[in-house]
Amino acid sequence: MSNHLDFSLSLHRQLTPPAKENFCWSPYSVASALGLAAAATGGRTRAELFTALRATESNAGLTELLELLGGAADPGNLGAEDAPELAVANTLWADEALPVEESYLQAIRDWPGSALRNTAFRSAPDQARRRINADVAETTRGLIPELLHPGTVDPDTVAALVNALYLKASWTEPFDEHATEPVPFHTPWGRRDVPTMRVTRLLGYASHDGWQVVTLPTAGDVEAVVLLPDGEPGPAESGLDAARLDALVSSAGQRRIELLLPRFEVTGDAELQRPLGALGAHTLFTPAADFSPLTTSPLRVSAMVHQSVLRVDEHGLEGAAATAAVMRLVSAVREEEPIRVEVDRPFLFLVRHRPTGALYFLARVVDPS
Repeated sequence: MSNHLDFSLSLHRQLTPPAKENFCWSPYSVASALGLAAAATGGRTRAELFTALRATESNAGLTELLELLGGAADPGNLGAEDAPELAVANTLWADEALPVEESYLQAIRDWPGSALRNTAFRSAPDQARRRINADVAETTRGLIPELLHPGTVDPDTVAALVNALYLKASWTEPFDEHATEPVPFHTPWGRRDVPTMRVTRLLGYASHDGWQVVTLPTAGDVEAVVLLPDGEPGPAESGLDAARLDALVSSAGQRRIELLLPRFEVTGDAELQRPLGALGAHTLFTPAADFSPLTTSPLRVSAMVHQSVLRVDEHGLEGAAATAAVMRLVSAVREEEPIRVEVDRPFLFLVRHRPTGALYFLARVVDPS
């Protein structure tokens, strides 16, 4: 778990806009998409992905990550009326002509919602894009209607690894809607009134190391955590590492708390190439990428995008996220016919200083004998 927290906070620092802007993303969705990619890669490409994920190449870290939500995604665990509604999809979209290794499909067969779907990327790229978007929209209950924008998929695209996630969970005890009222909230641009929920009950609570922590249970194994810094949010957030976060959350004990919490909806939309590069994953996006466990065709990731939505109100929370790694063929180096130059007549010959262009020698050769 500490590896996942380290990955989450490290990528959070790379992804998030300035502290004055709202932003939301799903570490589980991004890590799942990277895990799909790691299973499809070899050599340096694979090693860099495991470095970014803060996982070992034994796959133990990925297995642990999948189990975080995998158990809850089991329909057998969703029988209770108030259980969380959870949908997870991990899909390899492949062009109809792309050979896919059976060993890769076996490697991801136990992933929640794993599937292979064929589509005509090369002959109908925009139709393929719309099919992927429609599938993501279905999984996310319409919260993410367009993960891939026009132009993301083109005739050179041959595959996409896509994770989609939807989670809806009700509070164990709902907030009283009648208690919600406008309360002043201090934004970076000044104070304004926002609809704020209010409850007084036993909740998980801790206060130390510059933070207040409140945990809010939902039905099932989902828990919400409010982290309120004592001072300016920017410096506090940048100083939050995996060990400190784990210590804060694990120290929360039951206390009687009067909680005032704004209703909110936040979204996030990000391109992941630069942030992942900062975590050490570079080769994935270059012609040197090794996707041999997936296919015999040479591939590289041309775009990796992420979207997320999170809503919190009196009844509970609802969130959706999707991540896609779009892949295209690496252009093979074409062997060209050599150009024949036969020096069989008088010519000039220069010897020069390349950086400055200064000539050391300039000769005319009319008779090389």
